Amino acid sequence: MRLADLSGFALDLDGCVWAGDLLLPGARALLAALRRRGKRVVFLTNNSRELPRSVARKLNRLGVAASPREVVTALDLLGDEIARRFGLTAVLAVGAGEMARALAACGHRVVPSARWREARVVAVGNDPTFDYAKLKAASQAVARGAAFVTVNLDPRLPLEKGEFDPGAGALAEAVAVASGVRPLVIGKPEPPIFKTALQRLGCRPREAAMVGDSLRSDIRGGRAAGMFTVWVAPPRSKTQAGIRPHLRVASLTELHALLEEGVSIRRRRQFPSTRG
Repeated sequence: MRLADLSGFALDLDGCVWAGDLLLPGARALLAALRRRGKRVVFLTNNSRELPRSVARKLNRLGVAASPREVVTALDLLGDEIARRFGLTAVLAVGAGEMARALAACGHRVVPSARWREARVVAVGNDPTFDYAKLKAASQAVARGAAFVTVNLDPRLPLEKGEFDPGAGALAEAVAVASGVRPLVIGKPEPPIFKTALQRLGCRPREAAMVGDSLRSDIRGGRAAGMFTVWVAPPRSKTQAGIRPHLRVASLTELHALLEEGVSIRRRRQFPSTRG
């Protein structure tokens, strides 16, 4: 089988297509080639700050054509997943403003930190204003019986020049340690977000690729969903026990070359990248 034989491609964003406001090498050319070949594309992100429309705007601003329909964010699934599991309820939201708006749009009642006793669910995402007061309110609510949900467990959000912001996972771990309760995860590597991505692609798992830089979220989740997995990682990056990508490349530039060359990916799977 060749990469060109696959029908759909799900691409992670942070650390794969972009880093902060910088489009990473090879991203624009690869995506243009996929479009030219008639491949279906979705951008699959654990983003907990933004909804699909704003993510699509950023992609277009960076020179990558994308519609909101082609963007699947973990934040976009949060309200529906909470409703499915716990019904429409009172939610203490620890996250950016988009989180509260997304929850309210689904019919949930968003409660402020000062009224944490009213919360039946605590939802944690990436929050630039996270502080001790929010940690105390969230952990006390969870310790008293509120369900604990996080958008993702990613410890870092990659930025330009190798810098990073603490990710939603860093905040969720603080609440988990203080409350003594582990969270339910909505985003990658859990199944709901991959199921949604495959529905948007309109193809079966074996006809789709998951392309990403995180073994723990992109590769583990993609494999569990039955997808072909492509790990984008520098040559010296170490694998993790029990998580094996089908294909490893050093960059999206290399992935683009393999797409154009028509090399059998079955023959290359599990071999480290040799391209610069």
